Amino acid sequence: MRFSAETTSDGVTERLFTLGDVPGVVWAAEDAAGPRPLVLLGHGGGHHKTSPPLAARARRYVTRCGFAVAAIDAPGWGSRPVPAAYQPYNAEIERLGGPSERLGDVFARRGVVAAALAVPEWRAAIDALAALDWIGPGPVGYWGVSLGTAIGLPLVAAEPRITAAVLGLMGHETLAEDAARITVPVEFQLQWHDELIPRASGLALFDAIGSAAKTLHANPGSHSQVPAFETDSAERFFTRHLSAR
Repeated sequence: MRFSAETTSDGVTERLFTLGDVPGVVWAAEDAAGPRPLVLLGHGGGHHKTSPPLAARARRYVTRCGFAVAAIDAPGWGSRPVPAAYQPYNAEIERLGGPSERLGDVFARRGVVAAALAVPEWRAAIDALAALDWIGPGPVGYWGVSLGTAIGLPLVAAEPRITAAVLGLMGHETLAEDAARITVPVEFQLQWHDELIPRASGLALFDAIGSAAKTLHANPGSHSQVPAFETDSAERFFTRHLSAR
Protein backbone atom coordinates (compact mmCIF):
# COMPACT_ATOMS: atom_id res chain seq x y z
CA MET A 1 0.00 0.00 0.00
CA ARG A 2 1.45 3.36 -1.07
CA PHE A 3 -0.05 6.60 0.25
CA SER A 4 -0.02 9.45 -2.27
CA ALA A 5 -1.90 12.34 -0.62
CA GLU A 6 -3.25 13.32 2.78
CA THR A 7 -5.66 16.06 3.80
CA THR A 8 -7.36 16.84 7.11
CA SER A 9 -10.52 18.83 7.74
CA ASP A 10 -13.04 18.94 10.57
CA GLY A 11 -11.10 16.32 12.52
CA VAL A 12 -11.06 13.73 9.71
CA THR A 13 -7.93 12.73 7.79
CA GLU A 14 -8.40 11.44 4.25
CA ARG A 15 -5.51 9.45 2.78
CA LEU A 16 -5.40 8.43 -0.88
CA PHE A 17 -3.51 5.23 -1.64
CA THR A 18 -2.75 2.73 -4.35
CA LEU A 19 -2.49 -0.99 -3.85
CA GLY A 20 -0.87 -2.39 -6.96
CA ASP A 21 -2.83 -0.55 -9.65
CA VAL A 22 -5.99 -0.17 -7.53
CA PRO A 23 -6.68 3.37 -6.26
CA GLY A 24 -8.31 3.73 -2.87
CA VAL A 25 -8.95 6.04 0.05
CA VAL A 26 -9.11 5.62 3.80
CA TRP A 27 -10.65 8.03 6.29
CA ALA A 28 -9.96 8.10 10.03
CA ALA A 29 -9.93 10.53 12.92
CA GLU A 30 -7.13 13.09 12.74
CA ASP A 31 -5.59 11.71 15.94
CA ALA A 32 -6.40 8.04 15.27
CA ALA A 33 -4.22 5.69 17.28
CA GLY A 34 -4.74 2.06 18.16
CA PRO A 35 -7.19 -0.42 16.65
CA ARG A 36 -10.73 0.48 15.58
CA PRO A 37 -13.52 -1.08 13.52
CA LEU A 38 -13.21 -0.71 9.76
CA VAL A 39 -16.15 -0.12 7.40
CA LEU A 40 -15.70 -0.74 3.68
CA LEU A 41 -17.81 1.33 1.29
CA GLY A 42 -18.73 -0.03 -2.14
CA HIS A 43 -19.76 2.74 -4.54
CA GLY A 44 -22.63 2.47 -6.99
CA GLY A 45 -22.47 2.53 -10.78
CA GLY A 46 -21.48 5.91 -12.16
CA HIS A 47 -19.72 6.84 -8.91
CA HIS A 48 -16.22 6.34 -7.51
CA LYS A 49 -14.32 6.08 -4.24
CA THR A 50 -14.55 9.78 -3.31
CA SER A 51 -17.99 10.63 -4.73
CA PRO A 52 -19.59 13.25 -2.43
CA PRO A 53 -22.29 10.90 -1.01
CA LEU A 54 -19.69 8.23 -0.25
CA ALA A 55 -17.26 10.70 1.32
CA ALA A 56 -20.06 12.19 3.43
CA ARG A 57 -21.01 8.73 4.70
CA ALA A 58 -17.38 7.97 5.49
CA ARG A 59 -16.91 11.19 7.45
CA ARG A 60 -20.09 10.49 9.38
CA TYR A 61 -18.87 7.05 10.41
CA VAL A 62 -15.52 8.49 11.47
CA THR A 63 -16.86 11.40 13.52
CA ARG A 64 -19.97 9.79 15.01
CA CYS A 65 -18.82 6.18 15.45
CA GLY A 66 -15.03 6.30 15.69
CA PHE A 67 -14.60 3.91 12.77
CA ALA A 68 -11.99 3.91 10.03
CA VAL A 69 -13.59 3.83 6.58
CA ALA A 70 -12.15 2.76 3.23
CA ALA A 71 -13.23 2.66 -0.41
CA ILE A 72 -11.63 1.59 -3.67
CA ASP A 73 -12.57 2.33 -7.27
CA ALA A 74 -14.30 -0.65 -8.84
CA PRO A 75 -12.81 -1.84 -12.14
CA GLY A 76 -14.01 0.52 -14.88
CA TRP A 77 -15.00 3.38 -12.57
CA GLY A 78 -13.18 6.38 -11.17
CA SER A 79 -9.70 6.56 -12.64
CA ARG A 80 -9.63 2.91 -13.71
CA PRO A 81 -9.83 1.71 -17.32
CA VAL A 82 -12.90 -0.15 -18.54
CA PRO A 83 -12.16 -3.89 -18.62
CA ALA A 84 -12.51 -5.48 -22.04
CA ALA A 85 -14.88 -8.03 -20.48
CA TYR A 86 -17.43 -5.24 -19.91
CA GLN A 87 -17.72 -4.38 -23.58
CA PRO A 88 -20.62 -6.71 -24.54
CA TYR A 89 -22.63 -5.50 -21.57
CA ASN A 90 -21.83 -1.83 -22.20
CA ALA A 91 -22.92 -2.23 -25.83
CA GLU A 92 -26.19 -3.79 -24.69
CA ILE A 93 -26.72 -0.97 -22.17
CA GLU A 94 -26.25 1.58 -24.93
CA ARG A 95 -28.77 -0.21 -27.16
CA LEU A 96 -31.39 -0.29 -24.40
CA GLY A 97 -30.97 3.43 -23.88
CA GLY A 98 -32.83 4.01 -20.62
CA PRO A 99 -34.06 2.65 -17.28
CA SER A 100 -35.91 -0.66 -17.47
CA GLU A 101 -35.88 -4.08 -15.87
CA ARG A 102 -33.97 -5.32 -18.94
CA LEU A 103 -31.31 -2.71 -18.20
CA GLY A 104 -31.17 -3.89 -14.57
CA ASP A 105 -30.59 -7.44 -15.83
CA VAL A 106 -27.60 -6.28 -17.89
CA PHE A 107 -26.23 -4.38 -14.88
CA ALA A 108 -26.52 -7.57 -12.81
CA ARG A 109 -24.75 -9.69 -15.40
CA ARG A 110 -21.97 -7.12 -15.77
CA GLY A 111 -21.78 -7.09 -11.97
CA VAL A 112 -20.75 -10.76 -12.00
CA VAL A 113 -17.72 -9.81 -14.10
CA ALA A 114 -16.98 -6.81 -11.88
CA ALA A 115 -17.13 -8.97 -8.74
CA ALA A 116 -14.73 -11.54 -10.16
CA LEU A 117 -12.19 -8.73 -10.62
CA ALA A 118 -12.95 -6.68 -7.50
CA VAL A 119 -13.35 -9.27 -4.75
CA PRO A 120 -9.63 -10.22 -4.74
CA GLU A 121 -8.78 -6.50 -4.75
CA TRP A 122 -10.98 -5.84 -1.74
CA ARG A 123 -9.46 -8.79 0.14
CA ALA A 124 -5.96 -7.47 -0.54
CA ALA A 125 -7.08 -4.04 0.66
CA ILE A 126 -8.37 -5.54 3.92
CA ASP A 127 -4.98 -7.23 4.41
CA ALA A 128 -3.14 -3.93 3.94
CA LEU A 129 -5.53 -1.84 6.04
CA ALA A 130 -5.50 -4.33 8.91
CA ALA A 131 -1.70 -3.99 9.04
CA LEU A 132 -1.94 -0.26 9.84
CA ASP A 133 -1.47 0.36 13.56
CA TRP A 134 -4.35 2.87 13.62
CA ILE A 135 -6.80 0.31 12.24
CA GLY A 136 -5.50 -3.15 13.16
CA PRO A 137 -7.13 -6.55 12.74
CA GLY A 138 -10.48 -5.62 14.26
CA PRO A 139 -14.09 -6.09 13.15
CA VAL A 140 -14.93 -5.19 9.55
CA GLY A 141 -18.26 -4.08 8.10
CA TYR A 142 -19.33 -3.61 4.49
CA TRP A 143 -21.82 -1.10 3.05
CA GLY A 144 -22.76 -1.09 -0.62
CA VAL A 145 -25.97 -1.11 -2.67
CA SER A 146 -26.65 -1.60 -6.40
CA LEU A 147 -23.18 -2.15 -7.95
CA GLY A 148 -21.94 -2.10 -4.36
CA THR A 149 -24.02 -5.22 -3.73
CA ALA A 150 -23.14 -6.91 -7.04
CA ILE A 151 -19.52 -6.77 -5.82
CA GLY A 152 -20.07 -6.69 -2.08
CA LEU A 153 -22.37 -9.65 -1.63
CA PRO A 154 -19.82 -12.13 -3.10
CA LEU A 155 -17.15 -10.37 -1.03
CA VAL A 156 -19.10 -10.81 2.21
CA ALA A 157 -19.72 -14.46 1.32
CA ALA A 158 -16.00 -15.05 0.72
CA GLU A 159 -14.38 -12.92 3.43
CA PRO A 160 -14.65 -14.17 7.04
CA ARG A 161 -13.29 -10.93 8.47
CA ILE A 162 -16.47 -9.08 7.44
CA THR A 163 -18.89 -9.45 10.33
CA ALA A 164 -21.84 -7.24 9.27
CA ALA A 165 -23.13 -5.86 5.97
CA VAL A 166 -25.65 -3.40 4.54
CA LEU A 167 -26.70 -4.49 1.03
CA GLY A 168 -29.57 -4.02 -1.41
CA LEU A 169 -30.93 -2.60 -4.66
CA MET A 170 -29.93 -5.73 -6.54
CA GLY A 171 -31.71 -8.88 -7.67
CA HIS A 172 -31.60 -12.58 -7.04
CA GLU A 173 -30.64 -14.34 -10.24
CA THR A 174 -26.87 -13.76 -10.35
CA LEU A 175 -26.26 -13.74 -6.57
CA ALA A 176 -28.34 -16.54 -5.06
CA GLU A 177 -25.51 -19.01 -4.45
CA ASP A 178 -23.29 -16.43 -2.75
CA ALA A 179 -26.25 -15.13 -0.74
CA ALA A 180 -26.88 -18.57 0.72
CA ARG A 181 -23.31 -18.60 2.10
CA ILE A 182 -23.75 -15.40 4.12
CA THR A 183 -24.26 -15.93 7.85
CA VAL A 184 -23.36 -12.51 9.29
CA PRO A 185 -25.98 -9.88 10.21
CA VAL A 186 -27.38 -8.09 7.14
CA GLU A 187 -29.54 -5.02 6.67
CA PHE A 188 -31.08 -5.14 3.18
CA GLN A 189 -32.51 -2.14 1.32
CA LEU A 190 -35.24 -2.54 -1.31
CA GLN A 191 -37.07 0.17 -3.25
CA TRP A 192 -40.69 -0.87 -3.83
CA HIS A 193 -40.97 0.90 -7.19
CA ASP A 194 -37.45 0.18 -8.44
CA GLU A 195 -37.42 0.61 -12.21
CA LEU A 196 -34.27 -1.51 -12.62
CA ILE A 197 -34.65 -4.38 -10.15
CA PRO A 198 -37.96 -6.27 -10.20
CA ARG A 199 -39.51 -6.27 -6.74
CA ALA A 200 -39.83 -10.06 -6.74
CA SER A 201 -36.16 -10.44 -7.60
CA GLY A 202 -35.04 -8.15 -4.78
CA LEU A 203 -37.28 -9.97 -2.31
CA ALA A 204 -35.94 -13.31 -3.52
CA LEU A 205 -32.37 -12.15 -2.95
CA PHE A 206 -33.20 -11.11 0.60
CA ASP A 207 -34.85 -14.48 1.16
CA ALA A 208 -31.77 -16.28 -0.22
CA ILE A 209 -29.39 -14.67 2.29
CA GLY A 210 -28.44 -17.41 4.71
CA SER A 211 -28.14 -15.27 7.83
CA ALA A 212 -30.71 -15.67 10.58
CA ALA A 213 -29.98 -12.05 11.59
CA LYS A 214 -31.25 -10.17 8.56
CA THR A 215 -33.65 -7.25 8.26
CA LEU A 216 -35.51 -6.04 5.15
CA HIS A 217 -35.98 -2.28 4.74
CA ALA A 218 -38.51 -1.72 1.95
CA ASN A 219 -39.39 1.85 1.02
CA PRO A 220 -41.54 3.40 -1.72
CA GLY A 221 -39.74 5.04 -4.59
CA SER A 222 -37.40 4.36 -7.49
CA HIS A 223 -33.89 2.91 -7.54
CA SER A 224 -32.28 6.22 -6.61
CA GLN A 225 -34.86 7.37 -4.05
CA VAL A 226 -33.57 5.59 -0.94
CA PRO A 227 -34.77 7.73 2.00
CA ALA A 228 -32.18 9.72 3.91
CA PHE A 229 -33.19 8.02 7.16
CA GLU A 230 -31.65 4.80 5.87
CA THR A 231 -28.27 6.46 6.46
CA ASP A 232 -29.19 6.75 10.15
CA SER A 233 -30.31 3.13 10.21
CA ALA A 234 -27.07 1.86 8.67
CA GLU A 235 -25.06 3.85 11.21
CA ARG A 236 -27.01 2.28 14.08
CA PHE A 237 -26.60 -1.16 12.49
CA PHE A 238 -22.81 -0.89 12.32
CA THR A 239 -22.62 0.59 15.81
CA ARG A 240 -24.51 -2.44 17.17
CA HIS A 241 -22.53 -5.04 15.30
CA LEU A 242 -19.02 -3.57 15.20
CA SER A 243 -18.55 -1.36 18.26
CA ALA A 244 -19.46 -4.05 20.79
CA ARG A 245 -17.03 -6.60 19.38
